[in-house]
Amino acid sequence: MSTSTAARRTALYESHKRLGGKIVDFHGWELPVQYESIIKEHEATRNRIGLFDVSHMGQVFATGPDALPFLQKVNENDISKIGPGKAIYSHLGNEKGGVVDDVIVSCLAKDRYLIVVNAATADKDFAWFQKNAQGLRVTLENKSDHYGMIAVQGPKAAELVALLAPKAVELPRFGAMELELHGQPSFITRTGYTGEDGVEFIVPNEIVVRVWEDLLAQGQSYGVAPCGLGARDVLRLEAGYLLYGQDLDDEHSTYEANYGWVVKLDKGDFIGKSVLAKQKTEGITRKLTGIKLLERGVPRAAAPVLLDGKEIGKLCSATYSPTLQAGIGTGYLDQPNLAPGTKVAVTLHGREVPAEVVKTPFYVSPNLKKGA
Repeated sequence: MSTSTAARRTALYESHKRLGGKIVDFHGWELPVQYESIIKEHEATRNRIGLFDVSHMGQVFATGPDALPFLQKVNENDISKIGPGKAIYSHLGNEKGGVVDDVIVSCLAKDRYLIVVNAATADKDFAWFQKNAQGLRVTLENKSDHYGMIAVQGPKAAELVALLAPKAVELPRFGAMELELHGQPSFITRTGYTGEDGVEFIVPNEIVVRVWEDLLAQGQSYGVAPCGLGARDVLRLEAGYLLYGQDLDDEHSTYEANYGWVVKLDKGDFIGKSVLAKQKTEGITRKLTGIKLLERGVPRAAAPVLLDGKEIGKLCSATYSPTLQAGIGTGYLDQPNLAPGTKVAVTLHGREVPAEVVKTPFYVSPNLKKGA
């Protein structure tokens, strides 16, 4: 008797099949890993527009007079820094300093917030929220099954979005807004997780196929390409973004993940603060570190990293970077203060491949440098 759970499908599943998407299981969701090729989809996003189905992401709403105090309690970043129409990237900390999830919090109005959470942790996050909301005047709603989410990414993304939602183009980077699309209350954010300018449509499942098809049709003149998980993973790694469950988890802290800028120790009390304050003062014994191969090769997760012949850690995320034309990866190394340029090696198929420590992000888009 099987105890396996059937994989879930987004409302765009049939659209992906019609477009020739190669479907894989991703944390219990059937999603396209690629269409034509990961390299071509990567190139389309870096230079034109990539269209991604991220409907597996979760949406949780927090409303009420204590919505902000609640979010301040569970987040390491300072949510009070955003007002209506703004969003912020943050980590949900646990009592031992680890990370429950990394999220994007949008302030929709005074006392009303939208938290976008990761697919694999949506239920875990909501239970964590409920536990820590006790005694506070805040209403939590998990609406993850109600919404689809489409990420429009790339230097020409804003031009395409202007055709469907002209007001959204006025959003600054990490802006958020509510609007009506096809008669349905919807949300748009301008965050992105590819290292390019990006706009996300968060819309009811009833209209997500229509929005997807509109974006594909009207984006043809801009060179739009539907993109899968493969290209998204390469893009986010080049940009130095974390993948929860792979680069970050309940056992690793934000400081260890080399994301200390997220932690705001001066904002007041929050879950895990004492552990993080101690790490800030005393230092850490391991750190997520960027590695670049100096010879041909495609590094993979769990590949050992060696210094002077001794293993000092393993890669968490790793791939071939089309932008750098080299193998890249990040891993927790037990020597947290290695300077960029330090020569190391990565074991691939039993062979030690020369590599070096590099600063992350591996790539910063000139489009974002221009303030896109």
